Amino acid sequence: MVKITEQLHQMGQSLWLDNITRGLLDSGTLRRYIDELSVTGLTSNPSIFNQAIKNSNFYDAAIAQKVKEGKAGEALFFELAIEDLTRAAELFGPIHERTNGLDGFVSLEVSPRLAYDTQSTLAAAQQLYAQAKCPNLFIKIPGTREGLPAIEEAIFAGVPINVTLLFSCEHYLAAADAYLRGIERRVAAGLNPRVESVASVFVSRWDGAVAGKVPADLRNTLGIAISERTYAAYCDLLASDRWRRLANYGAHMQRLLWASTSTKHDPTAPDDLYVRALAAPYTVNTMPEPTLLSFADHGTLGPALSPDAGAAEELLRKIAQIGIDVDALAAQLQEAGAAAFVKSWDELLTVLDAKAQLAS
Repeated sequence: MVKITEQLHQMGQSLWLDNITRGLLDSGTLRRYIDELSVTGLTSNPSIFNQAIKNSNFYDAAIAQKVKEGKAGEALFFELAIEDLTRAAELFGPIHERTNGLDGFVSLEVSPRLAYDTQSTLAAAQQLYAQAKCPNLFIKIPGTREGLPAIEEAIFAGVPINVTLLFSCEHYLAAADAYLRGIERRVAAGLNPRVESVASVFVSRWDGAVAGKVPADLRNTLGIAISERTYAAYCDLLASDRWRRLANYGAHMQRLLWASTSTKHDPTAPDDLYVRALAAPYTVNTMPEPTLLSFADHGTLGPALSPDAGAAEELLRKIAQIGIDVDALAAQLQEAGAAAFVKSWDELLTVLDAKAQLAS
């Protein structure tokens, strides 16, 4: 019998793990997820690394050694993170090779304190990619207004980018436009147009934000409706003349990625809710570890997501009628997401400093 994770993979969606710890690597667990659960990539963020370093002693010896070498603060963190991610990237290497560079990626985020600083974001993205020396590494840049020019410039410079903190169809289209501009400039300059990218749309935070503000029949439907609207726009872009001209030069399209696909905001919701609803070809779903394991254990799949967002638009009209402004909420969610990553970043650096002091 074909496992449910393999069925999802066969539908054309990549399953990525939204987690990284040194324990996952040392224990062989990530290797097992690749072999047994069809996991073909991995994402990280400041919150994930904060929890990994704070709640284990897996990093203590490495921290002590790097402190002796004079490392501290952000430089210390990025060395630790790159060590983990390059190990993971090596495991995904065969996938990256057999998919001709489309899949098998890991992701590292620039400092979230740079979310509203274009030039510093671009410089950090280029520096981290060069430091890692890892072809299947995405550098994560937030899709803020200030992040969009950095995304275009990074793509033009040949740095693979995971655009993060996207919440709406409009956010996605702005990120896709930045990506396409970068590729168009590479074509015009006679450069290889194959620079990979994903656009990460956060799903469940919508439903967490409106919990208690919508009637029972609309509970846990907003995130899916926004995603369906975004997927329809993605399909339209894939069919556009603009994209086809670039495909003719050999470019790969920036893939749409579903992020924040757990139901931790509502313990009464089916734990495979967003996985089941958002299965679609030529997309990625990056799942927190509990979501991946529960889906593998008892998840179900229905038909693939339709590029016709008619039902979603009707639901969004109902949402608007009860006074929820989704455009304003998307901006609030992006701002809150950026602030949450800064908070995790600051906590992470505090934890590193405390462990560094113990080691010195």
